[in-house]
Amino acid sequence: MIRSLFDKKTDTSLNEQVTLAQAGDEEIRNHLLQQYQPFIAKNVSEVCKRYIDQHKDDEFSIGLMAFNEAIDSFSSKKGSSFLSFARLVIKRKVIDFIRNEQRHLMAASLDEDYENEEQMENPSEITAAKEQYERQTEAWYRREEIKDFQLKLKQYKLSFKELTEVSPQHRDARESAIRVARVIYGDAELREKVLKKGRLPIKDLVGRVDVSKKTLERNRKFILAMVIILSEEYVYLKDYIKGVGL
Repeated sequence: MIRSLFDKKTDTSLNEQVTLAQAGDEEIRNHLLQQYQPFIAKNVSEVCKRYIDQHKDDEFSIGLMAFNEAIDSFSSKKGSSFLSFARLVIKRKVIDFIRNEQRHLMAASLDEDYENEEQMENPSEITAAKEQYERQTEAWYRREEIKDFQLKLKQYKLSFKELTEVSPQHRDARESAIRVARVIYGDAELREKVLKKGRLPIKDLVGRVDVSKKTLERNRKFILAMVIILSEEYVYLKDYIKGVGL
């Protein structure tokens, strides 16, 4: 059994190991959960801004469960690596955990009995502190998404700076380009072709979208970037195109 597991670990890529775990191979799953504990701890630590003890901190347990969930929900057809996907899932779950813990603490404080009017100022202070904390958390998570998006763009030989330069200036043009991106994302074959090859299948799109070949070629980089956003677990970046192109 040990030899068999060793062979599977050395002869298959990480994505293939994840696929085996999804198919019910518990040995591979347990191996992944054990092997990537340092990766999990590092990402949890980045959220918590402190050292994470794998044996004592609840946040690590949340990260471990998130990594296990990432194994179940990962799809290589989206074009991203498993670790990139798992990183986002871990950070999101840990942030949600911290938020919930913070809410419980705030609720407990608000439920306390106050003996005089001076102490009655505390609820508003607690509420203000909670709102500030949530703003800071959302700002941090938004920055993390942008960092991950920048890494994805590099895989397709694009940069964030270049994307801002090639983005359509007019609203109608942007909406049209995003609409094309949604068509690509909604077609598994087209999506896989775009994410794997890093270029738009212009011939396949002409006739399927109400956009000229010339316009498709001009906006190809922007459309590709939108397909990446649609294909990833981006909460805040997706707000940018929420309701657009539908």
